[in-house]
Amino acid sequence: MPSATLGAEHREHHARPAYAPATPRPGAAARRARRPLVTLLLTLLLGLLLATALLPATPAAATPAATPAATPGTASRGPAGRVALVGVPGLQWSDFSESGTPTLWKLVTQGGSASLSTRAVPPPDRGITCPMAGWLTISAGQRAGTPGRGCPLPQSPRPAGEGATVPGWQDLVAFQSDTGYAAQLGTLGQLVTDSGGKVAAIGPGAALAAADKTGKIAKYAPTLDTLNDLTPYNLIVFEAADLATAWARTPLDEYGIPTSLPAPERQAAATRADQQIAALVGKLPPSTTLLLAGISDISPNAHLHAAIATGPSPNGQPYPHGYLTASSTRQDGLVTITDLTATAIQVLGLTAPQGVVGRPWQPDGNAPASAAGTVTRLADGDLASQVLKDVRGPFFTVLVSVQLLFYAFAALALRRRSARVPETPSTGDDTPSTPSSEDDHPGTPATASPAGETPPDDRAPTPPPAPPSIPPPSGAPADASRLLVAVQVVATVSGAIAVSTFLAQLVPWWSLPMPMVSVIVTILAIAALITALAFAGPWRSHVLGPLTVVASITSLALLIDVMTGSALQVNAVTGYEPVTGGRFYGFSNIAFAVYATGTILGLAGVAQGLLGRGVSRTVVVTLCALYAAFAVFADGSPSWGADFGGVPAFVIGAAVFLILLSGKRVSVLKLLLVGVVAVVLIAGISVFDWMRPADRRTHLGTFVQQVIDGQAWTVVGRKLTAMIGVTVGNWSLTLLSLVALAFLFLVLARPSRWGASALGQAYALAPPLRAGLFGTLTCAFIGFLMNDSGIAIPAMALTVAVPLTLAACVRALQLATPTPSEQRSTPAAPTRSEA
Repeated sequence: MPSATLGAEHREHHARPAYAPATPRPGAAARRARRPLVTLLLTLLLGLLLATALLPATPAAATPAATPAATPGTASRGPAGRVALVGVPGLQWSDFSESGTPTLWKLVTQGGSASLSTRAVPPPDRGITCPMAGWLTISAGQRAGTPGRGCPLPQSPRPAGEGATVPGWQDLVAFQSDTGYAAQLGTLGQLVTDSGGKVAAIGPGAALAAADKTGKIAKYAPTLDTLNDLTPYNLIVFEAADLATAWARTPLDEYGIPTSLPAPERQAAATRADQQIAALVGKLPPSTTLLLAGISDISPNAHLHAAIATGPSPNGQPYPHGYLTASSTRQDGLVTITDLTATAIQVLGLTAPQGVVGRPWQPDGNAPASAAGTVTRLADGDLASQVLKDVRGPFFTVLVSVQLLFYAFAALALRRRSARVPETPSTGDDTPSTPSSEDDHPGTPATASPAGETPPDDRAPTPPPAPPSIPPPSGAPADASRLLVAVQVVATVSGAIAVSTFLAQLVPWWSLPMPMVSVIVTILAIAALITALAFAGPWRSHVLGPLTVVASITSLALLIDVMTGSALQVNAVTGYEPVTGGRFYGFSNIAFAVYATGTILGLAGVAQGLLGRGVSRTVVVTLCALYAAFAVFADGSPSWGADFGGVPAFVIGAAVFLILLSGKRVSVLKLLLVGVVAVVLIAGISVFDWMRPADRRTHLGTFVQQVIDGQAWTVVGRKLTAMIGVTVGNWSLTLLSLVALAFLFLVLARPSRWGASALGQAYALAPPLRAGLFGTLTCAFIGFLMNDSGIAIPAMALTVAVPLTLAACVRALQLATPTPSEQRSTPAAPTRSEA
């Protein structure tokens, strides 16, 4: 998996020493059990916050690609340098070979290489990028597409003197307003022409990319042979269409898309394209920057494609051998098709218009020294993306099915436990037991539980059960106890599944035999390891012990990942796909849901432990608030999470948790005030990001610019449509969410034989659980409303929260002695009337 990030600012973060908490000093604090933990938490929180706040800002000059952002009314200076932009529709890293494509192989050794996400506007019913859409996206620097079904090849331009005109240009321009991206076709060609530069296009596809906003090309040649001297031109756009032409001759499927090329024909077409590229390279003047890209798909399925850059980079230095990256992806060896436009503009020394959303390709080493190693590593990235597409759907089907079956099994197990509890009072022997808090003292723990609750009033605490084993309740049948233990263990494993889907990226499961089985086994193995840690220490006997361990690992694993480049989320079954190109760094919506849930529940567990050790509630609430603030900062920081919709949801959810933890009531007024704070916070972060140079902005700052340009409603409408589509179309996640909520409130929370008051007993033994659970549910609901992933956010949040809550409830039932039923009275003698 790619692991590094791009941009001078992000590289500076990686160049500094790792963020590590200072070790608490021994001394008087060691004499009290609670002080080392408090000191460690304070040091960790303050150290991270101070380190983040005190990091010096990276000067714009340190960024190789830094170019002043475009401002209205500012004219661009004339082109400096020369760019040859070569488009090879369909070219993948698997097409490269030292013997079959020697020119491409040599270019890999001479410059930078990366996988290219070519996502544009797909044709109806197929999620691929057609060759015309790829060329038009380069023209606009924004996702573009073509009307109608299928993937037709570009038409030959109509000659006009030395130049030509693209047929149907106005129809193509009009179509872009209906795509949701409002691409401005002709941006690249118009910018170079307006600055006094000269543009030449070679091939019908190249004409689409090189045309100005009226659809005209000043210099057009159908083939390279008809254009001998390339010296006068600042921008040379060249099409090597051999792969696309061969693909167009294959039979069409039901959607009008050509089927896949047979391997021999594909290799022969790649060889012909390589020969054309060799001819172009032989004609290029010295000091020409060559940008080569497989700009589209030529198969029924979307792929990552090849990208190579040689010659002078935007900072003037030659592209060295190694990986390419861009601040649009922040991943080694991964760039996007819109970055191609931005790179050409910056190499020419021009200022990119606001409509160009890409970022320049930058050299970023760490690639294998040999061309073979580089090609193999990049081809493996496409393999991972293809395997992911095959396993993601079945994986979620398995996940939902197993979760539903487990909820049914757990409900039956709780019913059996309730039904088989003896109805005779306990004998009052010397065996330590914990009276039912709900029956003896409703709403208050009757004794100090293993979770560390403070005994009410002046009652002495009852000694907790021995940590090595989990004893059954007094008088409970052994098989019922074993069933509860099984439910607790399986619930803990289930709660660890979500974070395990990300940690599974540490293992190259996509390259193993039977990938579907491999990914499931890998995820289950990691979840089992986390569960083993949850039951490995004395905390296993605490009500919130396993919950705290799993939730804390969930939160910290994703926090560390997002601080180091989000590599665990790329190609994860619950992460983001580079092929889709929706997001490449920071917190994806599902990752945010898992992270926020783990953070809030983990803080609830830590709060329970601190309160049980006698730490004052004020200190506990303060510590939780500090870490929650840092967690929100990490989620919204442009350098880390860069999450727009997650910040308001996280702030409100954390606020509900902290209010309840402090013993106060949640009111509508408080929620409204917190909501205003959340909106102001994300607005401030977005404006801060917008104030940075344009090539370093994330989508947060880009959205501010879209608001200024009047394009915000287009973005909001597109995301709202996506949210509704996901919620309505993904019935399995909707069903999972409804069943999880029903299990929580109709099984665990109801004082019936089905629920056995399990949730109420867990609240009594560990009051912070209630605050954590309500904070989590609030965060999930607001996240559902704020993000385009819709129902996927609460579904994944509940996948973590409900099983872990069940594990805590089971432990609470194990610690509680059932209340004996009343003795039956002797039947009274019948009255005279009854007789």
